[in-house]
Amino acid sequence: MNVVVAIDSFKGSLSSLQAGNAVKEAVLLTDEKAEVFVRPLADGGEGTVEALSAGMDGTIVEVTVTGPLSAPVNAAYCILKDKCTAVIEMSAAAGITLVPPDKRDPMETTTYGVGEIIKDAMCRGCRHFIVGIGGSATNDGGTGMLAALGFAFLDKDGQPIPLGAKGLEHLVSISADHVLPELKECTFRTACDVTNPLCGSRGCSAVFAPQKGGTPETIAKMDKWLADYARIAGTVSDKADMEHPGVGAAGGLGFAFLTFLNATLEAGVRIILEETRLEEYVKNADIVVTGEGRLDSQTVMGKAPIGVAGLAKKYGKKVIAFSGCITEDAAVCNQHGIDAFFPIVPGIITLEEALDTDNAYRNLKNTAYQVFRLINL
Repeated sequence: MNVVVAIDSFKGSLSSLQAGNAVKEAVLLTDEKAEVFVRPLADGGEGTVEALSAGMDGTIVEVTVTGPLSAPVNAAYCILKDKCTAVIEMSAAAGITLVPPDKRDPMETTTYGVGEIIKDAMCRGCRHFIVGIGGSATNDGGTGMLAALGFAFLDKDGQPIPLGAKGLEHLVSISADHVLPELKECTFRTACDVTNPLCGSRGCSAVFAPQKGGTPETIAKMDKWLADYARIAGTVSDKADMEHPGVGAAGGLGFAFLTFLNATLEAGVRIILEETRLEEYVKNADIVVTGEGRLDSQTVMGKAPIGVAGLAKKYGKKVIAFSGCITEDAAVCNQHGIDAFFPIVPGIITLEEALDTDNAYRNLKNTAYQVFRLINL
């Protein structure tokens, strides 16, 4: 029996590979001759660096960069085994969790540290980048990131504008004269799971800035300034498109990647499935196992397990999913490629007990063992 296991992390308890190894142990207990291949899984958001580093023989690199409030923060990213590919989560340098609730203000927060991570990876020889851009605290249109890479955002006096969205009020021109030359050799696959434009009622300011500390007054200002920024960007790059799906992600960071860098904006799970070459493993599988911490109706909205299931169904494979929590509306997952799913919690326990790593590993292993006992009968 050939089993491929690709499970997203169970947030707060199991990493992707820990979950996968729990299932692998269970399968081998029922059939010691089985071939079980555990592959890392993520959706481009939190946990992507950890999953790809552990699952693809990557190396974690820690670097001190400019945080969202311009104070230094320690950020980690991953360089894969090929020594040319870096995996980055923008939230490591500009994430909302790095800003205390009482200090959240998108007028002030910057993406400068994201550019510093990219620069550090380039100095180490990386030219291919996988970048997750979820969980931002920013609304600066990615100007901070680009400034760290050598782009100049100038006011009427030819001086650099301040960091943060507030600087966009003073933007008059953009210069690429001193951009790091290595950028021409780089490609960026940007994990972007929203389709919002840059401005307007569905733009980043109106939709996402409120949760980052924006007020009705500052949101209106930022929306106007970002529109002006997009117009000026169009004089530098013919790729400037403020309506392109996803350019409003991470406070306009998607716009910066698309306009100024050799980037594509793609669904996070699609990037991960391709970069981990999961399809090569699925082709020969008898059964594919996936899952995540919570399985519900939102799972079918582009989350990792459905991506795995879709790939498996391309080759007519059976798909089983395990989850820590399953809601009543999770049955919709059966219509999107998951043939059967199973909760791993054996009885009434506290949330703290359910999230304990040892308990979660044991519960997943025990549930998978019973399922594969049945399969092997």
